[in-house]
Amino acid sequence: MSTPKRAAPMAPEARRASIIAATLPLLRTYGRGVTTSQIALAAGVAEGTLFRAFPDKDALLAAAIASAFDPAPTEREIRAIDLALPLRAKLIEAVEILQRRTERVWQLITVLALPTPPPQRAKEGPAPLHDAALGSALEALFEPHRDELRCEPAFAMRLLRAVAFAASHPRLTEGPLLTPGEIVAVLLDGLRPRSEEDFESEVG
Repeated sequence: MSTPKRAAPMAPEARRASIIAATLPLLRTYGRGVTTSQIALAAGVAEGTLFRAFPDKDALLAAAIASAFDPAPTEREIRAIDLALPLRAKLIEAVEILQRRTERVWQLITVLALPTPPPQRAKEGPAPLHDAALGSALEALFEPHRDELRCEPAFAMRLLRAVAFAASHPRLTEGPLLTPGEIVAVLLDGLRPRSEEDFESEVG
């Protein structure tokens, strides 16, 4: 009877990413009081494996927090949206993604009593490259619809990010958060009923 082969060991970066992914939900629940044994159990590894991937618990938590603020995964989700969809449908998908990010980040800030923005983000300045990439992904949603817009796609992207953030932030909204559909309706339709005559008088 042949002996089953052991699975190939995970590459170090993949192992680190797996541990960080297991750590983030625990951080949002337990804060800095999360234990390495809880993390190891969630990650499906021995506790000693954590310290081969990270020097200590503080380094692991710092890496997890940095990962939570990294916009690259959000950018990838935005770029996966089907560009052939109608503009409204694309934007609703995008706002759903942005709202999930805002909720996850804000929960972490609250539980860990982090400054806003966190120190490492503040040092990066107002428009770090990875945020620019996220903006580019959002701008690409508008690009096929230039003829439907009253502004350039780049400005439309800025409006979308501003409205989505303000309407999804628990400290900026009064009452329940706006839904993705409501946020997109404000952006695309405004607040007032409009007729063709209204539109022509405003743009003429």
